[in-house]
Amino acid sequence: MRLSIIVPVLNEAQDIAAFLAPLQALRELGHEVIVVDGDSSDSTADAARPLADHVVTSPRGRAIQMNCGARIGSGDALIFLHADTRLPDNAPGLIEKALMHHAWGRFDVKIAGRSGWLPVIAAMMNLRSRLTGIATGDQAIFVSRAAFDAVGGYPDQPLMEDIELSKRLKRIGPPACLRARVATSGRRWDRHGAWRTILLMWRLRFDYWRGVSAEQLAARYHPGA
Repeated sequence: MRLSIIVPVLNEAQDIAAFLAPLQALRELGHEVIVVDGDSSDSTADAARPLADHVVTSPRGRAIQMNCGARIGSGDALIFLHADTRLPDNAPGLIEKALMHHAWGRFDVKIAGRSGWLPVIAAMMNLRSRLTGIATGDQAIFVSRAAFDAVGGYPDQPLMEDIELSKRLKRIGPPACLRARVATSGRRWDRHGAWRTILLMWRLRFDYWRGVSAEQLAARYHPGA
């Protein structure tokens, strides 16, 4: 099985080379890395170009960027990887095995950062995802090409796109919830405070559940953007 690893980025010039470096071993095995830059104001695209099979620019927004990467990808399966997230060892083998029995799935997550609450936050994220069948972008969602195309890809919305994609894919079948863990940065929690960030995300998710539009929620999540 050949993977298309799709990485949406925005203003990551300082760290993008370090992030993409571990993916070079997967490129050598025949998997492809696609970096989709949301029109960064720095040199992200130039820094990524030597370390990816494709570097393209699209309008800003994770859903838009990930759909753009999916259109370019030629793999049998797609994996959507945030720029601050690292795959576990043998990720391709784990994904291939999972997709023998499921149309899609995600990894458990561990969060690296300063706050002592981050292991608890990660455990709560993993448990919630396992109970609900809803995956977050931090968990490196993977999906067969056929299933992604069947549900029409990510919805064109500025927030909660991972929740909506999960809902669409659940109509095909439940996710493979892999216990192998991706490692993601805790910079969001460290920057704004662990509990403050948790409360914000809970409120956003609750409001989305009760029908508040993704556009309104995005304005609260990215004030002044």
